[in-house]
Amino acid sequence: MESSEVDTVFVAGASGGTGRELLRLLGPRVPTVRALTRSPENERALRAAGADEVVVDDLLAPSDLPGALDGVDAVVSAVGSSVTDVRSAGPFVDGEGAQALLDAAVETGVEAFVMESALGVGDEPASPLAAAFDLFIGPVQRAKAETEAAVRDAPLRHTILRPGILTDGARTDDVTVAEPGAKLWGAVARADVARLLAAAPVTEAAADATFEVVATPAFPDRALAVDWRLPGREGTHEGAVPVTVAED
Repeated sequence: MESSEVDTVFVAGASGGTGRELLRLLGPRVPTVRALTRSPENERALRAAGADEVVVDDLLAPSDLPGALDGVDAVVSAVGSSVTDVRSAGPFVDGEGAQALLDAAVETGVEAFVMESALGVGDEPASPLAAAFDLFIGPVQRAKAETEAAVRDAPLRHTILRPGILTDGARTDDVTVAEPGAKLWGAVARADVARLLAAAPVTEAAADATFEVVATPAFPDRALAVDWRLPGREGTHEGAVPVTVAED
């Protein structure tokens, strides 16, 4: 997908930390940013963050997801369960909810689906940090793994990012992006993750790919050189870099 071909992006999990960073980044670049939230009370804040349209629906009890995705070019799913949710028996928005969104994306002909997952998801060799994720939030990790598998099997372009511990720090543009099984560990700002999520639909090397992502510490020997681009009619070029991601 070319940068200039992205007219409408749908952001699920828009009221979360990563979701709001996505809205701020995409708002000035994409003609229409459509945000999903469960709470109508969030509409004003989401529009202020960059959303052009706000859809109120619940992925675990959706009313009309195909209608919400009408005319959408790319879906970015930044949904995630809370600590309270982990203690429940499910279902989890990372699992059944995200899969309902994926099914609707396929039904409506969306071209690209981008998912925020987590370190430790999947069967690849994992770092001790990723193993700790599995220990403490195992049910959510398993739900994410099921969704990852469904995304890979779906007939549309996909990208899956597995970030480390998410922080609320400023965007650094200094991240390590690596193949699954690279055993990355560490933290990464939500703003940096949002930037890669936004770039994935128009970045050639991100098509049908899964990546581990951290910022601190850096792992230059494990990093991939990816020519990250952001959507936008100006055709912004991000530059191919293995670790440091260049400024816009």
